[in-house]
Amino acid sequence: METLESLSERLETTDDIRTIVRTMKALSAVSIRQYEAAEAAISDYDETVALGLTALLRARHAQGLPLPRTADPAAREAVIVIGSDRGLCGRYNEIVARHAAARIGPRTEVLAVVGARAAARLEAEGHEIDRLMALPGSVTGMTPMVQRALVEVERWTRARGVGRVSVVHNRREGRARAVPVERTLLPIPEADLRRLRDRDWPGRGLPFFRMEPARLLSWLVRQRTFVVLYRALAEALASEHATRLAAMQSAERNIDARGEELTALYSRKRQETITRELLDVVAGFEAVGGAEE
Repeated sequence: METLESLSERLETTDDIRTIVRTMKALSAVSIRQYEAAEAAISDYDETVALGLTALLRARHAQGLPLPRTADPAAREAVIVIGSDRGLCGRYNEIVARHAAARIGPRTEVLAVVGARAAARLEAEGHEIDRLMALPGSVTGMTPMVQRALVEVERWTRARGVGRVSVVHNRREGRARAVPVERTLLPIPEADLRRLRDRDWPGRGLPFFRMEPARLLSWLVRQRTFVVLYRALAEALASEHATRLAAMQSAERNIDARGEELTALYSRKRQETITRELLDVVAGFEAVGGAEE
């Protein structure tokens, strides 16, 4: 049976949970803006790298050289999956893990996962994780994390014969819906190379370069790989926090409704207690009066 003391404790617990939920909402809202700003900032560098590739590809085309060779169709591949390390984000990890599991095939040589919760889901489905990486805790940790991942990619290409690398992650659609997408890190798709070669140059003339074309191409490809992975990470983190924000908003509504129920129950219980005590006082007074008579 509920007592005033137990109801009071439940109301205090509800208030504490409400405070935690509101704090998480605020953190998620701030994080979304930060990761969206990081994604917008990398877009300028992406355009610079694209212009460099355009200049190089057009110079090759003027010399009668074909587009750079794409990967061998029979090459082994690596898949990088970006999930989350923390929960309270609904079906976020389930969505990306399901899409990645469907993507993994017999040619998949390396499966790397960013985020322990997504890794746990993939392992539960019978997939062996070759490399597990932790997500950065803030925007400042994104660049070092991407650089470490690129070092791993280079090691895979040299030591394990990997020629294709793709990244699977969630991207926000609308306010909170997480949609799985796949991006190709290596090689650059031939359609993209052709589009870069044929695009209009924004200036009057193409720039010239002194670096050896092969070295310049290799450097530009590495920079494009960095941009693609950085953007995928920023989109995934923004989507994670948007999903968590929606979950916290739903939780806050439920907590408010529960708080109102507990408050009403507490008021009724308190009124019943006061009424019972008054009746006891009246009954005692009447009993004392009857005894005196």
